[in-house]
Order: sequence, then C-alpha cells, then structure tokens
Amino acid sequence: FFNNYHCSQAVLAVGQAKLGLADSNLMKVMDVFGGGLGAHGEVCGAVIGGLASLSLRYGRMNGDERADRKMWACAFRFMKRFREEVGGGSILCRDFVDVDWADPKQVRDYQEGDKFLQCVEIVGKAARIMGEVLDSAESKE
Repeated sequence: FFNNYHCSQAVLAVGQAKLGLADSNLMKVMDVFGGGLGAHGEVCGAVIGGLASLSLRYGRMNGDERADRKMWACAFRFMKRFREEVGGGSILCRDFVDVDWADPKQVRDYQEGDKFLQCVEIVGKAARIMGEVLDSAESKE
C-alpha cells in the first residue's frame, strides 16, 4: 500500500483526499485496524477505512447532533457492494489471506507473496467503491 500504510489507512487516505481533508491523527488512529482489527483476521481493514471515510463526510461531531440517515445509507451500500464485488460474501481478513499475524514466518511469506498482492487489489477496490458511494450520495443532495 502506498506510503507503507496498512489497508485501513490506505483507504482512509483516499477518502480524506476525496473530501479535501488531511488529518494525520486520523491516519494514526486507523493504524491498528490493519490485519483484520489489530491483526486478528477479523473485519478487513479496507472495510474499516471505507466506513471511516463515509463517516468523515456524514458522521456526527457530537452526541447532541442527529445522525445523518445518509451515513447509514452509504454504509449499507458500501458493505453490500464490498461483499458482492470484493469479498465473495465476506468482510473478514482471514477469509481473504488466511495469515496468522502472530507468526513471523507467515507474515514474511505474506509480504513476499501473492497474498500481499491480493490485499493491494482489495484495498484498491474498497477505495473505488467508497468513492463511488460518496459520489452517488453527493449527486443526490
């Protein structure tokens, strides 16, 4: 991923650029979501980055504000498309790359092999879907 970001950060970086934002603290916060929620193989970091980007546009700043229904609609569309177009029905990192992130040999094999390239493709597709969902929502405003 560009700039050696994790999947979650790479998709959020695209989202921030699309929204005209550049918050390094957000990038730092997203770091731990790589490898499927803290390297546990759970929800793919690219999904987290995509959802975070949508929330940047439509999320609330504080609890006193009403939630924007558009955020939930965008999240639904993003998740549906990711599952259908990328994940084969799944959103789990382990289903895509099957890496035990606690095993240094598996991590090295991942970084040097086809599984990393698979993630690059997943990140690109997640960023594209997120951008298209944002564009679609913006055109309806």
